[in-house]
Amino acid sequence: MDTKTTAIVAHITLIGWLIAYLTGDKDGALFYLNQTLVIYLFCLLSAIPCIGQILLIFLIVCWVISLLGALNEEERPIPLLSSIHLLK
Repeated sequence: MDTKTTAIVAHITLIGWLIAYLTGDKDGALFYLNQTLVIYLFCLLSAIPCIGQILLIFLIVCWVISLLGALNEEERPIPLLSSIHLLK
């Protein structure tokens, strides 16, 4: 898969992220792979009552910003979470 396809597949679901990570262009799409992994991990915190609902709305907005960046092939960092780097 090329960089754009890898970035888009990573945004679809967690299984899509795994497929993109294992078979896609890791070097070119590392920015998007890291960004979507951070979003998916923070979604686990959305199970917290009250605060989790606000967090989930914020994460959906971040996911849309990241997906639009992937579709336009520009590395658009997401607010507050873009400084977290889990993949190197």
